[in-house]
Amino acid sequence: MAAAWQPACTIEHLRRRAQMLAAIRRFFDQRQVLEVETPLLCRTTGTDPQLNFFSSVYLAPPTRQTLFLQTSPEFAMKRLLAAGSGSIYQICKAFRNGEAGRFHNPEFTILEWYRVGFDLQQLMAEVAELVRSLLAADGLPLPAIQISYRQLFLDSVGLDPLVFQHETYAAYAVGHSIAEAIALCGNDHALWLDFIFSHRVQPAMAASTLYLVYGYPAIQSSLARNRSDDPRVSERFEVFVNGVELGNGFFELADPDEQERRFEREIAYRDRNGLPAVAKDRYLLEALASGLPDCSGVALGLDRLLMLATGSESIAEVLAFPLANA
Repeated sequence: MAAAWQPACTIEHLRRRAQMLAAIRRFFDQRQVLEVETPLLCRTTGTDPQLNFFSSVYLAPPTRQTLFLQTSPEFAMKRLLAAGSGSIYQICKAFRNGEAGRFHNPEFTILEWYRVGFDLQQLMAEVAELVRSLLAADGLPLPAIQISYRQLFLDSVGLDPLVFQHETYAAYAVGHSIAEAIALCGNDHALWLDFIFSHRVQPAMAASTLYLVYGYPAIQSSLARNRSDDPRVSERFEVFVNGVELGNGFFELADPDEQERRFEREIAYRDRNGLPAVAKDRYLLEALASGLPDCSGVALGLDRLLMLATGSESIAEVLAFPLANA
């Protein structure tokens, strides 16, 4: 048994990580996408009630301040976009409290990028090109499937995700051995969708296939634009391989008033449910008001991608020092 001070992953996996990071930088350099850095410790954080955050007290005089480790670099990167940076990407750490397990570590590595002038279809194509190129050297050809969230949900469980009837969803849960969803989800449509998708839809995805699932219900997408022809549906997609979520992308919301309303709804939800209080990011709202260019953005979890590349069963196998021996 290895001593507690030793790294959890092999030296070969460290080399594979370095090769992956170098390949990502070559990919974006060839496309003239600018690499940037933004702060991970900020005065505000996201309002998403599904994400828990880490906070710290800054002790510099004259007043103490609460600062937050970022769950994503998104807000700061959008400020750069509004300032005229053009297309940008970033490789950095992100932090989510309470997340630990086979696919989760509270500190993890993220690749986030924004393409000015790209619609969602163009960004999905670029995501597929990058992921397939990174995994091709490991013998994973990965055929790609683009499918709408609604169609995938209907095909997998026979429920329409855009129409919520508690009795119908509860009957499905009882009939498919997930009756605990009734107490956990109550009358919250978004929670029902998350629960059924993770427990029934993702496990049914074909193996060794890259899924690009687009057109998520708008109730699950606080930072994406809604479709003009159907406001129930957002311009959002997610990336999956072997039923594991690798990334989350949006055609970015640029309306500061709508963004503020969404912040307020999420803050109210936090308050009703006793979740830690957060404030709206005024810098982001001011950046949107100054003019965010039409763009699409996506974040990919690089630790999970490295798991695929190395055939690892747990995220701890690709981290030098996961939480257990950090």
